[in-house]
Amino acid sequence: MQEPAFYMITAAFSLIGLTVVALVTLRGWRDWISLKSRELEQRRENNPPTATSRIEVADLKERIRKLEAIAAGVEL
Repeated sequence: MQEPAFYMITAAFSLIGLTVVALVTLRGWRDWISLKSRELEQRRENNPPTATSRIEVADLKERIRKLEAIAAGVEL
């Protein structure tokens, strides 16, 4: 039978390994989110909003306003 110290050392190294893997994964996730954010910014700079997209956004805002009025019990 092996000593309890062996199990403690194995558990400690396993915990350290898991922590390292989690930190590396978190760093990769943050870098990926940063990359996607920069890609979106670049798309916005290269493609300014068109008149059609502005009209669609205004239409959606109007629909939201009407739905909020209905939810509040106000008649338009």
